[in-house]
Amino acid sequence: MTIPVPWQQRVGSQRDWVWRGWQTRYTYFRSPPKVHTKAVPVILLHGFGASIGHWRHNLAVLGQHHTIYALDLLGFGGSRKASADYKVSLWVEQVHEFWQTFIRQPVVLVGNSIGSLVCLAAAAEYPEMVKGFVMINVPDLQAREEMIPSWLQPVIFTIESLVASPVVLQSLFYLIRRPGFVRKWAGIAYANPEAITPELVEILTVPARDRGAASTFSTIVRRMSSAHFGPSARTILPKINVPMLLLWGLQDRMIPPKSARYLASLNPNLKLVELDNAGHCPHDECPEQVNQILLDWLISVQTL
Repeated sequence: MTIPVPWQQRVGSQRDWVWRGWQTRYTYFRSPPKVHTKAVPVILLHGFGASIGHWRHNLAVLGQHHTIYALDLLGFGGSRKASADYKVSLWVEQVHEFWQTFIRQPVVLVGNSIGSLVCLAAAAEYPEMVKGFVMINVPDLQAREEMIPSWLQPVIFTIESLVASPVVLQSLFYLIRRPGFVRKWAGIAYANPEAITPELVEILTVPARDRGAASTFSTIVRRMSSAHFGPSARTILPKINVPMLLLWGLQDRMIPPKSARYLASLNPNLKLVELDNAGHCPHDECPEQVNQILLDWLISVQTL
């Protein structure tokens, strides 16, 4: 009988790094000595509610060819649930200062969902850091408002303002962090039910028990509904001049695939790959396919 290896043992060498006085978590795989010295380093950035563990099917495979890092963004995973002004620019600064501390050579950023938006904003803010980047299903904050009819917007925004009160959100948090609720949420985000394993539920729920998690959740959700949370992908994309790869699950029920096609039309440096039988997290739903796509694309980037 084969005993499954716990995910914590499959994500590399986890370490803590104190950033601006806050404890944060990262992990890494060093590329083997036989790998060509020009192999570009890679930093993986998770999405909302996720963590390093969400890359457990990708880290070791990619790490056979590249030095791979993955971060728990402040407020998520094993990082501190700090009292902070959460927004995309804060996480961009975390990534940049991590890069300055540990890497200091151009990297490829790979993000999922909000992590993708962090990649995009980081490439715009710190071009010397980024050789290229990959977005796996990226939210477009501007498009969200455009998808809601103008006559309905006041109603939606009024409801959101009521639900987004700190008292309501922190009370709601204790309900939605339960494994049963998380499994139902994952059923919306994932197209493949078999990918919603007890291991995935553990990865998504355990950090929610940390001290300060309820307050952090409340702050981030309220910030996400604000115009100051982060930049619009459609505003930044035309200005970027590095290789970009956009992966999109065609069964994404959170952000429609038509958003991917529109974003791809904004910059000739952006290559779009649509993945069938995948939803909002293709790297976790069909990791073998995504890993190979990433490795092939990384070869093209490091030769530039």
